[in-house]
Order: sequence, then structure tokens, then C-alpha cells
Amino acid sequence: MMSLLKGTHLKKIMKSPLRETLLKMRNMNEEKQEYTITVYTENQVGLLNRIAIIFSRRKINVESLNTSPSEVAGIHRFTIVVVENRDVVNKVVRQIEKQVEVLKAYYNTNDEIVWQELALYKVLSEEITEKVKVERLLREYGARAVAIRKDFIVFETTGHREETNRLMEALAPFGLVEFVRSARVAIIKESAGFHEKLKDFEKREPGEELIENEYLGKREAVFTM
Repeated sequence: MMSLLKGTHLKKIMKSPLRETLLKMRNMNEEKQEYTITVYTENQVGLLNRIAIIFSRRKINVESLNTSPSEVAGIHRFTIVVVENRDVVNKVVRQIEKQVEVLKAYYNTNDEIVWQELALYKVLSEEITEKVKVERLLREYGARAVAIRKDFIVFETTGHREETNRLMEALAPFGLVEFVRSARVAIIKESAGFHEKLKDFEKREPGEELIENEYLGKREAVFTM
């Protein structure tokens, strides 16, 4: 009888606000790391705002956000970078997938993707011509000139954030006028590709002419990695 009462009491605790508090404490203790969230979606007005609200409600700062066409005509790809623990990111991704226009969303750590960021540096022309050290720095980081003017030169390089930051810091003493970095672009290493999954699904279950939202009810069959 006592063991039954203990079991009942334990169940009440697990369903109580105390359980939620304990789960929140566990999440806080988990180590945060950088995650890249990839979202395949139809390009609909207002979707970006709804996705942004999902992050803001959870007080998650978006480190980088890129939108672009994907390899499939009519399908766009969001690449979002956040620093959080896995459990929180998993819940956010599941919530993003509830949006009607979203076909599928994935999240990956940095070692599971190939990623790059582009950076532009505007440097005074006289510093480049007069100081050999600056030219040597640019060659070292693989930077190339994309605009040459009488008073300034704009250089471009690609790499990881740490690499573009190091070049910015190295150029700072030599007349660096402006610096800007793009959002991240990333490819998932172990993905067969969104386009291949669609083609494979069409072979297994041939249907009529492809229409908008045709696969929304069959996400797991199409997009499981």
C-alpha cells in the first residue's frame, strides 16, 4: 500500500510545475553550442516573420539568417544559426515544422555541415600601395580585389567566421574603412539532397502533375535522412 502511494505521489510530482522547473534547470545546465537550422519551405509572404517570432518568444538570439532558392524550383531554403542546447533547438525545429508552408526542417552541429561566410573589406588605396605588409596579409588570407577606385579598394574573402574576423583585426591598423560579413551558407554532409528525395518518392509513389503543397502530408516519407 505504501509503495502504491509513493508511486502515485511520484506521478503527481512528474506532472506538476516542479517537473517543468527541473527540466528547465537541466536544459540550463546543458552545454550550449552552435547549431545550423536548415528549413525547406515555399516562398510565402509573412513566413519569415512567423519564424522570427518562434525564436523571440523563446528568447533565442539568431546569430545568422540566410534565405535563398534551393536546388528544387519553387522551394526556398532558410539557413539559421543559433547558439543553444540540443533539446531547445529540437523543440524549435519541431515548432517551425508546424508552419503550413514548411516542408521540412533539420538542425546540425558545425562538424555535420560544410559552411562558409563571405566578407568584404574596404581599405584605403594609399595603405595598399605604400605598405607591403598589407598586400602580404591579403595574399595570406586568399583575399581578392572586387572593386578598385582611386581612393579605396574593396577586397573579398570567404571562410569561417574566425578566419574573416582575424583578417579584419589584422587590417584594422592599416586604414580599414568598412567591414561587412554575409550570413552563413551551409550544406549538410550526410544529406542525399532535397531534390533526390523528391525524385525517389515520386518513383515509389507516382502521382499526378506536381502541385503546390502535394507532399506536405507526407513529410516523414519524403524527408527522413
